[in-house]
Amino acid sequence: MKVLFATKNPAKVKFYATRLKESGIDVITLDELNVLEDADESGETPLENAIIKADFYKSITNMPTISLDEGLYFYDVPDEIQPKTHVRRAGNKRLNDIEMVEHYVSLVDTYGKEGILKGYFHKAFVINNNGIHYTFESKNERVFTNKVSNTKAPGYPLAEIQIIPSLNKFKSELTKEEEDITISVEQAEALEFLIKTISSFEENIWI
Repeated sequence: MKVLFATKNPAKVKFYATRLKESGIDVITLDELNVLEDADESGETPLENAIIKADFYKSITNMPTISLDEGLYFYDVPDEIQPKTHVRRAGNKRLNDIEMVEHYVSLVDTYGKEGILKGYFHKAFVINNNGIHYTFESKNERVFTNKVSNTKAPGYPLAEIQIIPSLNKFKSELTKEEEDITISVEQAEALEFLIKTISSFEENIWI
């Protein structure tokens, strides 16, 4: 049986799809199916967007579909300024990497304490199997600083101002081994949900 992992983010494909395959799940990606269409992510929350994407790609491929979405939220920051599901936007503008760093550093300066602003990524996972939604949500804590690492992270500039407290290092400065361990620990429950849920389906209900 095959399941579609519906994201165009290379890093997410590499992490989640690889681990699902290692668990014996036959995962197919959008690239492998040459699916070019984009879902209209008009939801107000990560869960709403994940459901939209799961339904959209399920309708195109007629395969059981996994989708995920996330939003960034800060503690003690006014609601109207929260990034939420628009992490790369400020107002009506899409930010490039440099602008993102500048924007989030300004948030730390304005709302943080002693150069530190804490928040979390709210992640939502959805599996659409035969029109039934199986969902999982998690809250992954983050620590941002107004100091910027000299180690750049093209495509993921927030890593240049995120501190990993347990290692006392910028996220962009983690070794591959440190990054793999950090992500694996943080995403262990999400992966367990995906693997257990998919494995529990009987073959004759997959369409």
